Order: sequence, then structure tokens, then C-alpha cells
Amino acid sequence: MDGFTPWPADLEARYRAEGYWGDRLLGDVLNPGVLRSDPGRTALVAGAERIGYGELDRRAARTAAGFLRLGVRRGDRVVVQLPNTAGFVVAFLALARIGAAPVLALPAHRESEIRYLCELADARAYVTSAADGDFDYREMARSLPVEHVVVDGDAQEFTALADLDADPVEPPRPDPSDVGVLLLSGGTTGLPKLIPRTHRDYVYNLEASAEVCGFTRDTVYLVVLPAAHNFALACPGLLGVLAAGGTVVLAPSGSPDEAFPLIERERVTACAVVPPIALLWLDAATWSEEDLSSLELLQVGGAKFAADRAAEVPGVLGCAVQQVFGMAEGLLNYTRLDDPRELAERTQGRPLSPADEIRVVDADGAPVAPGEVGELLTRGPYTLRGYYRAPEHNARSFTPDGFYRTGDLVRELPSGHLVVEGREKDQINRGGDKISAEELEHHLLAHPAVHDAAVVGVPDPVLGERTCAFLVLRPPPAEPPTLAAVRAFLRGRGVAAYKFPDRLEHADAFPRTPVGKVSKKELAARLDG
Repeated sequence: MDGFTPWPADLEARYRAEGYWGDRLLGDVLNPGVLRSDPGRTALVAGAERIGYGELDRRAARTAAGFLRLGVRRGDRVVVQLPNTAGFVVAFLALARIGAAPVLALPAHRESEIRYLCELADARAYVTSAADGDFDYREMARSLPVEHVVVDGDAQEFTALADLDADPVEPPRPDPSDVGVLLLSGGTTGLPKLIPRTHRDYVYNLEASAEVCGFTRDTVYLVVLPAAHNFALACPGLLGVLAAGGTVVLAPSGSPDEAFPLIERERVTACAVVPPIALLWLDAATWSEEDLSSLELLQVGGAKFAADRAAEVPGVLGCAVQQVFGMAEGLLNYTRLDDPRELAERTQGRPLSPADEIRVVDADGAPVAPGEVGELLTRGPYTLRGYYRAPEHNARSFTPDGFYRTGDLVRELPSGHLVVEGREKDQINRGGDKISAEELEHHLLAHPAVHDAAVVGVPDPVLGERTCAFLVLRPPPAEPPTLAAVRAFLRGRGVAAYKFPDRLEHADAFPRTPVGKVSKKELAARLDG
């Protein structure tokens, strides 16, 4: 695939020789033992549907044939924007089987993001839902630069996902080194970048994660985060569960009103959440009447989870807590199931793979003293070597010897566990949703009353951070736009709602650093005063 940066030949040979990379494909992750011996075993619970392994395999094969009949081929990119439904799982497996790479958008994305993704990926098709509440995805799809639109539901003039049903054929097999999926970066400069993950590195990602987390055929995994999110998809996520032979239960959200009844009914054993959901569950469990006793493991990631609240999980929810610190770009860190409570509650885990290489460096790129805070650099068998079609950004994001500059500030303990201390990147982590300050600033600058804009994160005890937008208005002085008006303006530009500022401040001018950049440190200090 053009725009993809491969691993160097020497590392490729090493990863294959040492067993990190095999020949399994993402479309074949359904546990082969279960498919042979127990095809009726439940693979997926989605609303009223209960789908066995054999049936899920059949649907994926027939939908793959339907995509081929539509004209989608190996190497094509397909933007997929679906909620937590059976359609998402079927579409993902089907595209992977024919070697087309899904570009995984989030349900909250709107035209600004989806158009950008379609153009950047040169997408052949767009797969989406009919609607979400008052928002009609089909209306948005009519203006997108793609050949085909596939809709899970009432398709109107488009192709229904259910109609992509054809007799299975044996398409040319993708190569394990092909890009199997394109994930979205958190986005620290402008709109999100695309993260190319090959079949072999992502299969290793999900299978090694499943082993570390102890997932087996007895695992019943509740998906409450968007299934398109790396955490819920492959850390170990729904793909790791299906590879282990367990059962995946899809929930529309992490609300206790929706999640707790599913935990009781399906006897859920594991779930992955971000800290705001974990906090909500800790509070709700004190009054909820649902039986949560089946829950064995709560994974918390996406943002740092406060140690004192992590310590509450075993007593309140009756299960172990596992901290997960990772990134869609690759590196994953897990606290282990047998870690002492001190490490499980107060660190963000240690690297998944023995082949993960870690450096903690200062501003000049020199290693810091053991235990000191520095920027985390990494490379390994499942960490990308370059963003998709982003040569200028890659020149800044990777060292000459291929280490990825994460932008995260960490301390490394003698045990190898990492403690996250902050970020160097200009990014706001709002409850696990990564918001690019620069992207939001660019949208705000389009407002007719705005001369300049700066976006900073505000510490929040529940979400971790909230978003504050500082605005300098154009002369002559006009009535300052209200927060509600700014949100309405962004909504009109097709910006996802989670990116809307939580707070609005006005300024006559912005403080500057000696080199002329906006001093966001000083702006943030104003909020503390």
C-alpha cells in the first residue's frame, strides 16, 4: 500500500524468527478449534441477536463475497462508521478476508472528519448506519467522495449491508504483511492521522493481549466503548475474545442502566472502560440492584486512572482492576493479573511484549536517570514505523533508528512498570477522547467574530480534562459569542460534539513565549487564579 512505512528487513526477520509474527490474518481470527468442534457456541450477543461461531463465520464469508461483487478489492480502503452492532463485526471480518482495509471512524464523527478520512484514504466505499437519533448518516453520505455507500439498516438509494449476501468465493488471500486496518490517531496537530496496522502485527497485538489478560473460552466480554476504538477492538478487545473462543456482548454505551443488566443477564466476566465510566460504575454499584458477581476483571485505560479510585474497584465491584496504558500506534502496557496491589493501583503497567524496546529521554533525546521523568520512545513488533501518507509528520514523530516519539511523559520503575506523568503533545484527553487543540482552534478561527483562538485542557476530577477555548475577538468590539453560540457554530461545521469546548474565556491578547508562540502554560495558569 502506498504511504505505508514497512519495518526494516532485519527487524522483520527477527520478529518472524522469534515467533512474534505469523501468517494468521485478521479475517481468520475466529477460534478455529471452536469453529470445528462447537460451531453453535455463542460468539456474539448484540441486542436480541445471539450469533454462534459457525453463523458468524458464514455471515462474514457471504458478506465478503458481497463486497467483492460490489467491486471492493484487496488494497482498497473502506471507511467504516458503525456503532456497537453485529454489523460492525461482520463488516470488519468481511473486509479483512478480501484484503480491503477498514478505516475505523467513530460514530460521533461528522462530515468534517468523515470527508477528511475519505479523501486522505482515497476510500472506495463508506459503510455506515442509517441514523443516530436525529442525525441521518445517509444525508451526509450523499456528498462524500466515494463510489459506494453501504448502510446497515434502511439504505434508501444506497446498498444495504444485509444485501451484501452472496455465495462465498475464495478471493486472493491477503499477504500477512498487508495493511489490515487503518486506525485513527488521537490527533495532536490538525485532524487525526491514519495508523496502518498490518495483519500480522495486529494479530500479534490481540493474541498476546488475550494471553496476558487470561482470556479463554470461558471469557464473556462486554464492549461498552466504541468497537472501532483500539482498546475495545484488540486490547484484547472483541477480536482477542473471538480468537480465544469466548463470547462478546455488545452494549450501546457504558451507562450503568444499560451495562449492568447485561452483566447480570450474560454473566459478563470482563470489560474495558475509560476512567469516567469506571467512576460512574463505582458510584452506581452502591445503589444498583443488578447482580455483578460474575465480573472478574475491569480494564481501565484511555487516560490515567487515579490510584485511590483504582483501589476501590475490588471492594465495590468485586473484581480485579487492570490498568492499561497504550496507543493505537502500537505499544501496550498492562498491569499483570498477579501484580501486587501497589503496582496494579499506582502504575500504568509494563510493556506487553518482550520485544518492546523502551527509551525514556530528556528534551535533547538523552536517556534520563533511572526513575526520572522523560518522554517515552518505543519501537517493537506491533508499533508503527510511520503514519499513513504523512511524510512530514513522520520526520518529526520518529527517530532516525525508528523509535516512535509518543509525547507521553513517564517514569520507569525497576520492575519495568511505567507511571504516566503527563504529555508533551498539545492534546486534551477528555475522558479517553483525544482532542487536537490545533484542530479545534482552526474551526474556531473560522468564526466571523474570532481573531485568534487557543485551546487548553482544564483538570477535571471525573473526565481527567475538560476543554477551555480562549478567544480574541475581531475589531471593532462586538458582542462576545456565548458558549452555546460557539457550540452551535461548530455543530454547523460538522464537528463531533465531544470536541466542543466545555468552557469559554475571552482575552484582549494572548501571552507569548520568547519565540512568539502562544504560551498555553500562562493561559492555563489564568484558569487557576
